[in-house]
Amino acid sequence: MLKNKTILITGSSQGIGKAIALKCASLGAKIILNDIPAQEENLKNLKQQIGNAEYYLADVSNLSEVEKMMSQIESIDVVVNNAGINKDRTLAKMTEEEWKKVIDINLGGVFNISKACLSLIVKNGGSIINVSSIVGERGNFGQVNYAASKAGIIGLTKSLAKEVGRFNVRVNAIAPGFIETKMAEAIPEEMKVAVKRLTSLQRFGKPEEIASVVAFLASDESSFITGAVINVDGGLAI
Repeated sequence: MLKNKTILITGSSQGIGKAIALKCASLGAKIILNDIPAQEENLKNLKQQIGNAEYYLADVSNLSEVEKMMSQIESIDVVVNNAGINKDRTLAKMTEEEWKKVIDINLGGVFNISKACLSLIVKNGGSIINVSSIVGERGNFGQVNYAASKAGIIGLTKSLAKEVGRFNVRVNAIAPGFIETKMAEAIPEEMKVAVKRLTSLQRFGKPEEIASVVAFLASDESSFITGAVINVDGGLAI
């Protein structure tokens, strides 16, 4: 389904990003991995596991690092803006640094990567897929920074889709619910129970279930879908 496509996935050393890389590789894509230097060992291991892959170290919140990475990449068909962090705290206790760090990586990273790769994406009539969150749609206690960043991604996605549609470029977002990742491990057990109770499918999702939707959006099977936000949340948002 993805044969002959080159896909760049940010934050792909672990969790959802890793699952996306493995899924897209299994469908024939050439994979370009990205993460920060601290994750290089994980990237090396994943590259070996995939085979048809390469990796670049760059902090997506740093435009100069992103531009340096992009200068070394000859062609991209699909970009998956997955890199993200959380620094949860109520607004009353949140520091300016905690606010800026989350915004700079989660939202600024999507801006930096999308801007730097846009000419390659336009050249190939490709697509951009942004990983948002249902928190960006509904908000969540103790996550004003995270929610703002993810809501910003949705606005960016819809606006960019309008800008680049005339070049046959598609821009979409997915909004995961609670997924079994390291980020979710930090959630208190009583909150996990409450979330599962509110989720129609009564469980957390798996990274592979996010990856399957990304693979669909990356493929030509979704050729008339752009500006969409697809919830992959087990029914939590309904």
